[in-house]
Formats: sequence, structure tokens, C-alpha cells
Amino acid sequence: MIQWIKFDYMKISIVSGKKEGPTKLNAFDNALIEAGIGDQNLIKVSSMLDGKTEIVDLPVFKPGEMINCVLSSICSDEPGDKLFSSIGIAIGEELGCVVEKSGINLDTDESLKEVDEMVRYMMEVRGVEIKHLHIEYSEHIVQNIGSTVVSVVYVEH
Repeated sequence: MIQWIKFDYMKISIVSGKKEGPTKLNAFDNALIEAGIGDQNLIKVSSMLDGKTEIVDLPVFKPGEMINCVLSSICSDEPGDKLFSSIGIAIGEELGCVVEKSGINLDTDESLKEVDEMVRYMMEVRGVEIKHLHIEYSEHIVQNIGSTVVSVVYVEH
């Protein structure tokens, strides 16, 4: 019999990484390793959080463990490309929202402004006042083949 455990809160970690590799897949994998989630199976989920969400340090997960996450990533094999991955998190009393943005050769300030606007809009249309807002990003100039990742990892829910 499956028994569901309901927590009164949600815990998340925010991680990022950037790395090179011999292929796009290897560069992505290396960026995940640098972010601390390279040995787990990532289950991409949509962008909603509980209102009581707490941001905590990334715990140690078992190799092969299935973990839920929101993931922003980009890869390129064009030397000189500037890679940009980001996540914006807004948490209110009732709920929270997560947005992601990634791209190549984007203006950092404009991209961060867009992430801020997107996450604020998501909260506004839901009528939720923001209590906590956090934006995380990773950038990398490609040497050969590179990747950046930023992720919200659902630790407990």
C-alpha cells in the first residue's frame, strides 16, 4: 500500500553550472555535475511552488535518485558564443512561481529584466503579493563546446 506524506512546506535548492565538453551532451552533463545534480535523474516539472517554500542548500542525493526540477539550459559549439541560462523565483503567502530563460549572445541586463518581469507577471495575474524574489543566472563564453544550466531542485514537498 502506498502511503502519501503531506508536508506543511516545500523546500527547494537553486543550483547552477557552466562547463565545456567534447560534445554538446558532454558539456551539458559537465555543467550538471558542476551544479551538483549530474548523478541524478532529473524530472522536469512546471513552475509552481507552495507559498511556504523555503530555499535551502542542496542536500546530498543518492546516485540515480529521481529528483524533480525546473531546468534552464543552453549549449553551443560556436566558439565565442555567450551562453545565458537563468531562473526567476517569486514566493508569496499562497504560492510561488518559477520562470526560466536561456539563450545565446543575449544582453545580460535585458535578459535579467525580462526574467524579473515574467515572474512578477505570473504572480500578478494570480493576485499574489511577492514576499521573496530571487533570480539566479549562469553565463559562459564558449571555448569549443559549452553549456550553462540553472535549476530549481525540489528537495521536499
